[in-house]
Amino acid sequence: MWYQILVFVLFCLAIIDLTVGVSNDAANFLNSAIGSKVASFKTILIIASIGVLAGAVSSEGMMEVARKGIFVPSFFTFDNIMLVFVAVMLTDIILLDFYNSIGLPTSTTVSIVFELLGAGFIIGLLYSYQQGMEVEFAEFINFSTATKIISGIFLSVLVAFSSGALVQFITRLLFTFNLKEGLRRYGAVFGGIAITAITYFLVIKGLKGASFISADIRTFIGENTLTILGISAVVWTILTFIMQRVLALNPLKFIVLAGTFSLAMAFAGNDLVNFIGVTVAGWQSLEAWSASGMAPDLFFMDILGDKAKAPLFMLLGAGVIMVITLWTSKKARNVSQTEVKLARQGDGDERFNSNALSR
Repeated sequence: MWYQILVFVLFCLAIIDLTVGVSNDAANFLNSAIGSKVASFKTILIIASIGVLAGAVSSEGMMEVARKGIFVPSFFTFDNIMLVFVAVMLTDIILLDFYNSIGLPTSTTVSIVFELLGAGFIIGLLYSYQQGMEVEFAEFINFSTATKIISGIFLSVLVAFSSGALVQFITRLLFTFNLKEGLRRYGAVFGGIAITAITYFLVIKGLKGASFISADIRTFIGENTLTILGISAVVWTILTFIMQRVLALNPLKFIVLAGTFSLAMAFAGNDLVNFIGVTVAGWQSLEAWSASGMAPDLFFMDILGDKAKAPLFMLLGAGVIMVITLWTSKKARNVSQTEVKLARQGDGDERFNSNALSR
């Protein structure tokens, strides 16, 4: 009964973690659209909400990180693994809410990875000493996978900076100082290429982890990637041309809104594991231990080494909570304003002023 209550607590913590996590990460996929004022704030939220729900149901493939990506589950007994999960969730909530309160964006992925690493390291160390074992960190910390995840996080920062600078340079080269003429000449082609790139990440990359996509469809997409991208480029270029010349709409605004949807979907698909992955792993651990009939300190969690499958209703429920938070959280607005103000071109009050020592 004690462990059933503990899993219930994990679900409650997951709901809280979803609210504080979305409040922080909302800035990552809203600030471009809000700062550029391509649409009303309500329209931007509607587009982002649809993206979040779409990303939530396609995030199943990311659940491995919380189960076996950082530590070796077969080393931990059931009672120890539950301590790890509860410690991680509590720490994540406190950390993210602190950053939200001061309006400072942070990475939820970095947070959850190092929380899992720290909790797994300490529990593994204490268990080794308790059992009189010689401490071998490689026995309970998955260094190879953890190193790949951590290096991938830092590499993504470098890639994002480099690609962002390159795309910004090309965009400014085409449209700066003569926006009207630049859009007339290059708007359709630029829009077709940009939206095709977004389509690639949504369809080719984004759906590969979705539980509702069959293996045949995944195979078809993989074998015909170039054909799909070619057709997409032609179709989007034609649609952008019609949008610009017939409907007199600015294609750059559509690109920003499409990018907002794509970012929201990518956020939910990738970061949902940061908020509910630990809880789902705890729930599945409880199911496995209950079926074993063994004592909690004797049941080792080899089951977590298997491929994770989160129920669709959990993913949808988490998506709904994220959308509600997106619409109602004042802290999400606070964090978004930080990034928008940092990117402004005019003068204004700084959110984080210099202190007496720096002056």
